[in-house]
This record gives sequence, structure tokens and C-alpha cells, in this order.
Amino acid sequence: MKRQGCRIRLGVFLGVFLVRVAAGWADTAQKYLDRAHTDVKQGNLPQAIADFTKALELDPQDAEAYYNRGLTYDHQGNFAQAIADYTKAIELKPHLAPAYDNRGAAYGQQGNLRQAIADFTKALELSPQDALAYDNRGAAYDHQGDFAHAISDYTKALELNPQYAEAYYNRGLTYDHQGNFAQAIADCTKALELNPQSPDAYAVRGTAYTQQGNLSQAIADCTKALELDPHLAQAYASRGAAYFVIKEYDKAWADVHKAAALGLAVDPDFLTALKKASGRDH
Repeated sequence: MKRQGCRIRLGVFLGVFLVRVAAGWADTAQKYLDRAHTDVKQGNLPQAIADFTKALELDPQDAEAYYNRGLTYDHQGNFAQAIADYTKAIELKPHLAPAYDNRGAAYGQQGNLRQAIADFTKALELSPQDALAYDNRGAAYDHQGDFAHAISDYTKALELNPQYAEAYYNRGLTYDHQGNFAQAIADCTKALELNPQSPDAYAVRGTAYTQQGNLSQAIADCTKALELDPHLAQAYASRGAAYFVIKEYDKAWADVHKAAALGLAVDPDFLTALKKASGRDH
């Protein structure tokens, strides 16, 4: 089975909105900014963007307003427009570290890992104690296949914030990609101690247990992952592989079909082996 690739996570990368004191601003611009922040809290992102835009028409030199509108576009998944707004914020305020961090995340979502890493590095130059930026850069390195740098960045993030469950999970995922399944299990276990509701950590730990041959624990972890997130294709794939090894072929086929229906490309070599062992084609 193909294992889950490193995923750059929008929710992890997004920072808090920057709020500026109203002194010296036109009351009308502040009115639109206040309303935009309320819109965001209420989940009305299109109206928030409209209000940020109106505020910027009244005060086009407001770096924080560009940053906040970019953050809102990010939440919408409009990464191109988010990048444009973060870039404008940086032009107006070159030392705005969160703008570099979030622009890096947006570049990562677009697959531009080189630029993502450059932005995360700049964010760390400006804010060297930012555990989130280390975690973000680690994810980009992992996606490039540079596992050594990824692990180094995740470890630094954990030195800065030992309670950072996501960094433990991400480092565990990178260890899994390296084939270091014992360390992957250890990191995912720590992630689950800090966040017992993480389906991804259960799924990756289940995959690592499968690779170690601990099939009962693998099935238990993947099943727990699917209780938390029934749409987690990798958990079905990993559990199907475990069922295959213990010769429960009907269950293996059921999980393979579910993983494929959720969009996961199932390893053709595994399918060939499953067909041969089970004596059926699907």
C-alpha cells in the first residue's frame, strides 16, 4: 500500500489576526476593520473580505489589513490571492514575520516548496523562537524528501514547545517515510498522549505497526482512526494490508475498495498479490 504523504496543513499554518489600535485612523476605516473581524468570527468570509477591501480603499498603507485579508483568503483556499496580500503586507512592513510564515504555507499548498522554505526561513530569521515556523519548514522539507532537515526542524520545534502534538505527529510521519518505524510509533504515541483525538496519528502509527508485523495493534489503531475520521483513506489502506497478512481477504478487499473510493491510489503490486491470494478479482 502507498503510505500517506506529508501534508502541509492550512489550519496549522494560519496565525491569529493582527489587530491595530485605532489611533490615527479614519473612523470609517476602523469601522470596516472591526466589522471584518466580526465577520471572520461568525464564519462569513466573503463579507470579511469585502470589509477588509473597503478599509484598504480608505487606508491603502495598512499592512495589517492586507495581512488579515490574506489570512481570510487562505481560509477560503484562495492561495494565489492570499500570496498577493501577504506580499503587499511585506512590502509595507518588511519585518512582519507572520506574513512570511503564512505566505510560505500558501506557497506550500500550491506545491512551490522552494519558495515555501525560503519564506519559513525568513520568518525564522525575524522570529527565531517560532516553533510553528520550524514545524512548517519541516513539513516542506519532508515533502521534498529531505528527511534529515525535516527531522531537525521538528526537533527544534519540540525544544521550543514540548507540548506541540502536531510536531510529534509530523516527525513521526517523517520517521515512517524513512522506514524508522520504531521511532514513528514513539512519536505518534506521544502525539496521541497530547491529543487523543488525532486520527492521523492513529493512522500513521497503525501503518508503522503493520510494517513491524504487529498486526493486531495495527488493526486497532486504524480502526480507531476511522472512528475519528471515517474518510481517512490511508487508514483503510493500512488496515487492509494488515488483514491481507492475516489472510482475512474479504475484510482486506472491503478496505481496499473503501480506500480507492476515497481517492487513494492503491499499490498495483499489492492488488496483484491480493487477487492471487484470495482467488478473486475484486
